[in-house]
Amino acid sequence: MKEGIHPDYREVLFVDLSNGFKFVTRSCVNTKEKDTFEGKEYPLFKLDTSSESHPFYTGTQKSVDNMGGRVERFRNRFGKK
Repeated sequence: MKEGIHPDYREVLFVDLSNGFKFVTRSCVNTKEKDTFEGKEYPLFKLDTSSESHPFYTGTQKSVDNMGGRVERFRNRFGKK
């Protein structure tokens, strides 16, 4: 590989701000902050949502069909045309 043209690929600590869930993975993301995790210091990247807080992964997502019959009313109104 050529020197000096590749991004800095390193281990980064990701923190979900909604519930405090932390995980370490390798990434090229630019960071300015650092934090310690399990006794080691990592560059820190803050996330708004992760698999631990996203409704799709946690099973709290509401189905569109269960939203008060709106889909059924739409189908009755426009489905036959």
